Order: sequence, then structure tokens, then C-alpha cells
Amino acid sequence: MLRAFLIPFLIMVILEGAPLLLIELGIGQRLRQGSLGTWNMIHPSIGGIGIASTIVAFLVGLYYNVIITWCFFYLFNSFKSELPWATCPKEMINGTLTVVPECEKSSETAYFWYRQALDISPSIEETGGIKWWMLLCLLLAWIVVYFIIMRGVKSAGKAVYFTALFPYLVLTIFFFRGVTLKGAKAGVMHMYTPKMEKLLDLATWMDAATQVFYSFGLAFGSLIAFGSYNKPRNNCVKDVIFITCTNAATAMYASIVIFSVLGFKATAIHDRCIDHNKLQMHNENATLYPSVEAINETAYDAFIRARFPKESDYNESIYNDCSLEKELDSAAAGTGLAFVVFTQAIVELPASPFWSIIFFLMLLALGLGSQIGTMEGVVNTVFESPYFSHIRKEILTAIVCFVSFLGGLIFVTGAGEYWVSLFDGYASTTGLVIIALMEIVSVMYIYGHERFSSDLEYMTGYRPGLYWQVCWRFIGPASLVLLLVGSFWEKVRTSPTYDAWSKEKGDTHLLAFPGWTMGVALFLIILGVLPIFIVWMMNVFNILGPSGRPRSASTTMRRIDTSASTRPMMDDFEEAEYRGDILPEDASDDTMEPLRMAPLKSFRMEVIDC
Repeated sequence: MLRAFLIPFLIMVILEGAPLLLIELGIGQRLRQGSLGTWNMIHPSIGGIGIASTIVAFLVGLYYNVIITWCFFYLFNSFKSELPWATCPKEMINGTLTVVPECEKSSETAYFWYRQALDISPSIEETGGIKWWMLLCLLLAWIVVYFIIMRGVKSAGKAVYFTALFPYLVLTIFFFRGVTLKGAKAGVMHMYTPKMEKLLDLATWMDAATQVFYSFGLAFGSLIAFGSYNKPRNNCVKDVIFITCTNAATAMYASIVIFSVLGFKATAIHDRCIDHNKLQMHNENATLYPSVEAINETAYDAFIRARFPKESDYNESIYNDCSLEKELDSAAAGTGLAFVVFTQAIVELPASPFWSIIFFLMLLALGLGSQIGTMEGVVNTVFESPYFSHIRKEILTAIVCFVSFLGGLIFVTGAGEYWVSLFDGYASTTGLVIIALMEIVSVMYIYGHERFSSDLEYMTGYRPGLYWQVCWRFIGPASLVLLLVGSFWEKVRTSPTYDAWSKEKGDTHLLAFPGWTMGVALFLIILGVLPIFIVWMMNVFNILGPSGRPRSASTTMRRIDTSASTRPMMDDFEEAEYRGDILPEDASDDTMEPLRMAPLKSFRMEVIDC
């Protein structure tokens, strides 16, 4: 799955990631508003996009911080002379000290993850109660997030230096260590030999699109807010090109590091498997093979080909099927990759606690970097609302984080990982794609692609070229629609399943999600996109106020500065720019009336220092 993922990811970066990134940064920089204000200014009927992106970001933040929680737990357990997942624990069985059967059936890292870290339930229907050690780590994770984002750009900006730069330092350390390991070449070659049949699997493309949304931070609303703090003449096109190239290069760089280490792990397991088979060969025929060392590679290969012409011949045999390709293919994705497969590779390294510490510090930095952007989008939108604008930023952020902590309690139960899978599959993916589709359609066909192109020309000095126009107007919306239709068809056609842990087997097996959880999944999808339709209907029936537009948009335009550090960015921003430059002189359609009327009637800029 991993080696089939890189091609769709790079394609989605080019066709979706970069164009959407420029739309969000560009429209935020031009209109000088957060997510909520931007869409209301373009047209009150689409104001629900900002609310929808905030809800989806909130849902993602609920379960994403649980991944940070897991990283904290593993980090704390890394400060030991011997990693606790390096060996299986033992217990007294019938008066004899014996390896725990569950661990013996699985592996040391899998047992530690599923039993000691998660103490996982056999199914999502059995909660298993809250695990106190994970509860404390979850509380710590939200406290850290709070102190980072409590003062907006001023506090988050400093933390970003660490969360952005430290992972590159760790990746570089792992790179030089990884490429020198035995089997690294096999792992890297495996990555660059993709399974082309996987490209026909819609799930691969959905996973790639979702990863693009996460890696760029698209459709969460935070990029629009961050763009609003740029100087009006900032060259956002160069920013987008730099971010896109850096993102793609980082993905390639990280893939080499990951597969070199996975190649080392697979080779180590493969070599142990061969050693086991050679020992069996010696035991069976000591005359022909007087010692294990006497069995060279040629003799071993000839024996295996003659004894086991088919893979099924290994069944009920004392010999193991030793395949390096299968070991490389068995690399899991998602949480399994980080907490089961990669930890197993770390155990094989000399001074494994050191490598474990820096690895989970890197994961923490990456996780916190994503979480900062996600929660900034939530807090900024809430702070932008007239109902909460009078509350200090620190207090409002504390309320949001506390509510999120309470909502995340379901993820630290015995069934927590199953709920993470449910939220990840339904609360974010579908909602993000729908919001992204609405964003690109709104800017291109309501705000107008010509007007947006003129805005970019004003900000950067040149108009966007053919690539941007084609992706914005045709390829982007079409591919998002195809992903949505294909995703819904796949969900209807197949019964949704999840990987459940079996204590008896010491392995995972597929279980179908019960019907009531599918009701929860449907609720999460609807919750994420419902504000778009509610606001549209309110505008159709003129519920929002006179002339069908929000009262706040027709009286004042509030520019919220979340910290003193952003004030210098506003020095060259004049009222005249709103009055004249923000709209082309020939703009006359009704959809742009809120944008025009707000500064002409009563313009004031509020700087709220938090």
C-alpha cells in the first residue's frame, strides 16, 4: 500500500494541493478576513463554508490529539535501558514462569501496542473503560496545545520553528543511519517498484487526497486566517510554490528514510527465518549437513526449491516460508506503521532507546505542528464570531481545549483506536473534500476567476497562468466530484470494516462496523457539511437580515489581530485599499455588494490585543 501511495500523492499535490493552497492563501490575503468572514464577504449564501470547515477541524482535532497522546506514552516509555516492547513479558502459569501466550502468538511490539498501551477491547461495542495512563497523556497533550495556541500567532509562531525544523533534523539523522543498515537498499528499491494495480483502487486515491489535505492544512480554515496576516502585496504565489516543492521533497525524503529502516527490519526477520530453516535442515540430515554453517546459499536455495515447489507446501511444515518481498509488503500503514512496525525496526538498532526517543520526539513535533494549524482554525473562527469576540483569547482557547478534552475521552477507552478509525474515515475525509469543492467553486464561479486573477495580479505583479486556470476551473472541481462519488459508491457497495484485535489469535482480524456506529458516522458527515445548506436556506428565506445579507457585513468590517506581533504586517494597509483597490472598477453584480458596501458605509479596524 505504501509504495503504491507515492504516485497518487504527488499527482494530487499537483492537481489539488497547490491550486487549493493558492486559493485559500490568496483569498485570505486579499480580503483580510478569517474563514468565517471571508465567505460571508464573497456572498452571504456561502457563509456556511467557514462554519463547516470549523466543525470539521474541531472533529479532526478531537481524535488527532489522541495520536499525540500515544506519542507521549511511547516517549515516556523510551527512557529505559531496555525498551519495554523489546521482549515479551512473562507470567506464572501452573507454577511455571512462562511467556504471556498472547505475546507469543503475535510479536513483542504488537503486544505492547494493543495490550499494554491501549489495553484494547475485542470490538468497538465493548468500551473497556477509560485507561488512566492514556487519560493523563491526553490531558498533557491538550495542555501543551493550549499553551502553544493561547495567544494566537504570537505564541504559535514561536512553536512552529521547533515543530517545522526539528523533524528535518531527526529525518536527517535517521537518513544517514538508515542508508548504512543492512537491507536498506532492498527497502528503497521496494519503494520505487510500485504495484500499479493499486492505482486502480479508489481507496488509494482517497487516502492520497486526504493526506494532501492534512499535509497542506487545506479546508480547515486556518490557511485563510494565516493568509490574512500577510502583507497586502506579499507574493503568495511564490509561497505556494515553495510550500508545494518542500512538501513533495519532504515526502520523498521521508519515504527513503522509512523504507531504508523497514528494509533493515525485513532483512533481519528474513535472515532469522533462513537461520531457522537451516537449523531444521541440519537436524533432519546431519550427515549431509554436518553443521548449520556448512549450508551455503546455493545448497539452501536448491533444497527449498526441491522441497517446496509451491507456497502451499509450507502448510503443516516445520519450515517457514522466508520471503523478503512478503516481509516488505507486510509494512502496515497509519498507526500500525508508527507504533508496531517502526518500533520493531528500532529495537533492532544498537542503542535503541536513543533512536526511540528522537523518533517519538519527531512524531510529537509533526503532530503538534498539524494540531496547531487545525486548532488555530477553530479558535480563530470562534473568536471572529460577534458572540464571543468580547472574551479574551486565552480564556476562549481554554474553553475550546477543555471541551475538546472531554470529547476526546472516548478515544482513551479500550475501544479508543476503533473510534479513531471511525472518525478518520468519516468525520474528516468526506467533509474535507466537500468543503474543498465548495471553496474552489465559490471562488471561481461566485467571486469570479477573473476577479481572483486580478487580485493575484495586484498582489504579486502578474496574472496566474494556464496551469492555475485549468486546475481551478476544470480539473480541481472535476477530480473532487469524482472522489466524492467514488467514495460514496465504495461505502454503499461494501460493508465498512475495521481491524479488531483478537487476544486468542494474537493478531488483528476484520470486523464489520455495527449498524449504530454507521449512524454515528452518518451524523459526523452531516454535521460537517450541514452548515453550508443551513446558511444557504437562511439566505434564501431572508432570515439573515435586510437585503438578505448579514447585518455585521453591512455595517462594519472587523479585522481581528490576535497578537501584537502581527501589527507590522498591517502598516501598509490603508482604508483606500478597501474602498477602491479591493474590487475592480467595473464590478457591479449583486453578489459583491457586501464587499463593496461594508467599507463605504462605516469602516473601522479593531485591533484586539490578547
